[in-house]
Amino acid sequence: MSTVDPARSRQPLVATVRDKPLTSARIITLIAIVVPPLALLSVTGLLWGVAVGPIDLIMFAVMYVFCGLGITIGFHRLFSHRAFKTTRFMTAFWAIAGSMACQGPVTQWVTDHRKHHALSDKEGDPHSPHHGFGPGWKGVVKGLWHAQVGWLLTTKGLERGERYGKDLYADPLIRRIDRLYLLWLGLSLGIPALVGFAWSGGSVWMAFQCFIWAGLLRVFVFDHLTWSVNSICHMYGRRDYATDDESRNFWPLAIPVFGEAWHNNHHAFPGSARHGLHWKQIDLSWALIYGMEKVGLVWDVKVPTEERQELRKAKGEAAPGGAAPADPA
Repeated sequence: MSTVDPARSRQPLVATVRDKPLTSARIITLIAIVVPPLALLSVTGLLWGVAVGPIDLIMFAVMYVFCGLGITIGFHRLFSHRAFKTTRFMTAFWAIAGSMACQGPVTQWVTDHRKHHALSDKEGDPHSPHHGFGPGWKGVVKGLWHAQVGWLLTTKGLERGERYGKDLYADPLIRRIDRLYLLWLGLSLGIPALVGFAWSGGSVWMAFQCFIWAGLLRVFVFDHLTWSVNSICHMYGRRDYATDDESRNFWPLAIPVFGEAWHNNHHAFPGSARHGLHWKQIDLSWALIYGMEKVGLVWDVKVPTEERQELRKAKGEAAPGGAAPADPA
């Protein structure tokens, strides 16, 4: 479900609050981008010849899944697109889990994403790899770089006003969780260290090792895989639906990003809680949403029927240029 009327995308949509990211936001973003690989390189010499411990791998997996689903189910399908409804407790749970992925507070992530849908691959899209980078291979490289990393320092967090996030700013629970964002960052990195410390019976070295692998490296891996949806899934892959942007389905990314790589499906039906619309399209986020629906934790789950999917394909084929606006789920 597109949050903003597509017709409004013709208007000159610029930042509603600021024309560049806050300095503090840039610093935090730089830390998230630069520190994990530097820490990994620096610690490689210390860990050379030493196998990664089982607790490192266990905590990497646990934190990766917890924080990752916080983004895909919470920030994306719940808060950005209202693809289902849930309790206030679960609302807080998903908001905190997503915040611990170190991709920014709820309101910032959602307003950026809603603007992306309103202007997908057009002027004003925060992270399109297509607009304004010139022709040829140099343009492709510049576009991919911007969509992967560059936008984090230039166009991220510009839309902080009511245009794309009025519902979130009006929610005192979300505002409270946003104000505690630095706490969630601390927990995201601190929990692995505490578990490593406790697991080893008080070894500071094990705490540090777990902090590196299940903290910094985990943030680096998941965040770059998520940002690959912005870059790769708007450049390479299959288009099952003729949308008015360049969104594509890229199956190799589907499992590590919990179903977000069925990106063309998502842009065709933005409000759908299910992105892997075909039974062969693995969507782990949808599997959990489906399970939560069965036990009553979520309701009013939006998924397009097969008839609507076929109608959407036919609409795209009949539209001028083979493209059609997004269809609500």
